[in-house]
Amino acid sequence: MNQINTRYHSTQIGEVILGSFHGKLCLLDFVKGKTRGTVEDRIRRLLDAELVEQDDDILRETRRQLDEYLEGQRKGFDIPVLMLGTDFQKDVWNAVTKVPYGATSTYSQIARDIGKERAVRAVGNAMAANPISIIVPCHRIIGSGGKLVGYGGGLSLKRKLLTLEQRNASALRALNTDARYVGYSRPLGKEDTE
Repeated sequence: MNQINTRYHSTQIGEVILGSFHGKLCLLDFVKGKTRGTVEDRIRRLLDAELVEQDDDILRETRRQLDEYLEGQRKGFDIPVLMLGTDFQKDVWNAVTKVPYGATSTYSQIARDIGKERAVRAVGNAMAANPISIIVPCHRIIGSGGKLVGYGGGLSLKRKLLTLEQRNASALRALNTDARYVGYSRPLGKEDTE
């Protein structure tokens, strides 16, 4: 059987679980998240793998970049990722990665972005199944009326992440010229999906 390396990581917003498979991040979820069990079960099934607590380079680098993000020193991530889901879910997650740091979009806009404007509820369901929180920034997606709705880590955490990004967006643009910190989370490529 295959192995997904995992590590728990305490952050200023709570504990997360990270998982990697063959040199790519496949899991970043909140330990107390609403959909954690469902997401982990799907990843195990799709990879025919078990979760094993073991550190590796990808998990160490993810922890470093996540901490930088939460400290307001990083806007994007350059971690190789493995997105595990349906083609529709991957389309949604890819569209979500295009929402800039410090900005928000809506479920209906994401549905339009992927050419499925009537699939707003399905977009919400795909976001609930997102296995890589923060890096695939579903917290940036809000209701059409500007209301904070639906987030696996809870609405309080969604608000904290949005506040962090909005507060730091202009400061990071002005202070940092290092390319690692001025780019947005990159859209997922074919090599990131299976």
